[in-house]
Amino acid sequence: MADDGPVEHGYPHLETVRAAITALYRRLSYETVRTFSTSVAPVDVAFCDTDDLHLGAQRVARELVRHYGLPDARLIVSFREMRHAANVELAAGPEYFVELNDRFRTHRRDIGAALAHEVTHVYLHRLDLSFPGMRDNEILTDTVATYLGAGWLLLDAFRQDGVSSQKLGYLTPEEFGYVLAKRSSVFGEDPSTWFTSARGYEAYVAGAARARRDAQQPPLTAAGWAGRRRYARDRRHAQDHGQGGGGAGGGDRDRAAGATAGAPYSFTSAGAEPLRVSFPCPTCLQRIRVPVRGRVRARCGLCRTVLECDT
Repeated sequence: MADDGPVEHGYPHLETVRAAITALYRRLSYETVRTFSTSVAPVDVAFCDTDDLHLGAQRVARELVRHYGLPDARLIVSFREMRHAANVELAAGPEYFVELNDRFRTHRRDIGAALAHEVTHVYLHRLDLSFPGMRDNEILTDTVATYLGAGWLLLDAFRQDGVSSQKLGYLTPEEFGYVLAKRSSVFGEDPSTWFTSARGYEAYVAGAARARRDAQQPPLTAAGWAGRRRYARDRRHAQDHGQGGGGAGGGDRDRAAGATAGAPYSFTSAGAEPLRVSFPCPTCLQRIRVPVRGRVRARCGLCRTVLECDT
């Protein structure tokens, strides 16, 4: 929890975020992800100053438990002075003890955001889904919370002015916006009307612009002129050399010959096999391989997205 301190911006964790979205689809399946088509509604986690602190926190916790489909999980919420925003004890269950920072006694509208992160920890614990290392595992938790419809609360808790700041979670505000936009494109939601934080909304707009770029990269037909020209050059290089021409697949020799560093696609060929291009699905970020033969329609086997490509 950043409190009156510097807030990191940009996309420093983007690769881990993308890996988290892919891991979520692989662990849950397409069908299960689709059961989260409705986000947590603002009214269901609303908390006003006249509500009883402990009863209100338990009510919000129950709503988040219901959202994740954990009917037998019971969260016991308490408050204490601590450095972090919240903490959950991940035991065998069905009871889980959650501690919230004492500051939420007077910042009650953000209790839902803090609990969204901790209930997601419980959900991932039961799924046995985790990343190695605390940092990456926390990024996984924020990403899953946002993609499954609860993490928008964390972005809405981001506030910053000339004298103070508050940010919950481990993703930057723009990364929260990126994941939220990914979710919105899948489920057709418009979360823009939910924000009470002007800075949170600005971060969502920025993240959404970054997310749209994923669907505008070659060999997808939605790619712009510059991307298509770069792709054609790299494809010609790969055809001439018989191996990788993109930034992800070419070695130093290929780059010296003119391949584009940092391109999201790579080319491969083996023996008499035709040249193939590999690129990330813009929905689940799993890499897809298709033959290089002009216009093709590809279907992602993980998230079932149909992709129009010009290879």
